[in-house]
Amino acid sequence: MLNRKILLLLLGPTGVGKTELSLRVAEHFGCPIVSCDSRQVFREIPVGTAAPTPAEQARVKHYFIGTRSVEEDYSAGQFERDAMELLERLFAVHDVVVMTGGSMLYADAICNGLDDLPPVPEEIRREVSAKGRQAGEAGLAWLQAEVQRLDPDYWAVVDRLNPARLAHCVELCLTTGKPYSSLRTETRKERPFTIVKIGLERSRAELYDRINRRVDEMMKTGLPEEAERVYPQRHLTSLQTVGYKELFGCMDGEYTQERAVELIKQHTRNYAKRQMTWFRRDKEIHWLKAENDYETNIRIIDSLLHDSLMQESGR
Repeated sequence: MLNRKILLLLLGPTGVGKTELSLRVAEHFGCPIVSCDSRQVFREIPVGTAAPTPAEQARVKHYFIGTRSVEEDYSAGQFERDAMELLERLFAVHDVVVMTGGSMLYADAICNGLDDLPPVPEEIRREVSAKGRQAGEAGLAWLQAEVQRLDPDYWAVVDRLNPARLAHCVELCLTTGKPYSSLRTETRKERPFTIVKIGLERSRAELYDRINRRVDEMMKTGLPEEAERVYPQRHLTSLQTVGYKELFGCMDGEYTQERAVELIKQHTRNYAKRQMTWFRRDKEIHWLKAENDYETNIRIIDSLLHDSLMQESGR
């Protein structure tokens, strides 16, 4: 039976231009956009996460934007459950749904499903918490060293400034005696829709320039004020991310705001490089040049979706 429901997954590194292309594509197909960004889900931090603006959300209906508080824990596993339930409802009325974001684990959760990981013994959790989840750079440095030692493949792509994600890796490595990355690729779950993956790319020099300019724009449009508002909650997992950690350091008197901006740019560029390393491993992604005009890229996407349906009908 021909499966005419398509999840169009638009991927790419931070700052590459996914937001505007996703809007154009969603308008073209008359469908909503589902975000797979692990930070845009939090309502208190729209500037630093480059969440779609109210005007952009008025153009196209978005899901998983500003729907949670930073006080709430939210994981890739919970996103998989929530998004699959949402997609069932959306596909009842749409043949195509656009999903976009730069969070690799969230995209993987939908494309492949997350494995049923073993429970972490309490003694291991306490050990990792004592050494790695303590405040300050010493705890983060220990976690980074442990992930690098226990799972070099995951170290190559993980957000190295996110202690919760690093600790999760260490806990599971110690629990199973295996690299965390090997546990996440056991069985690919079947999905009741076709997934077409589109990647948006730019030259490294242009991407890095866009990132630098975007950070400057964020500083002008409220990122410092946003960081000040959430500073009392700086210990939360949701705020262990680029943009906020650097400004928190500035507020703690560790360095100047000018230095904080330099660090945000540097860490964002590093993260974009790791994103591309991750995405390049996925041979199912069809890459588009961000330099193309939108009409050209939409024509290419139309063709890819047509080809995908033809392949589906030939099975």
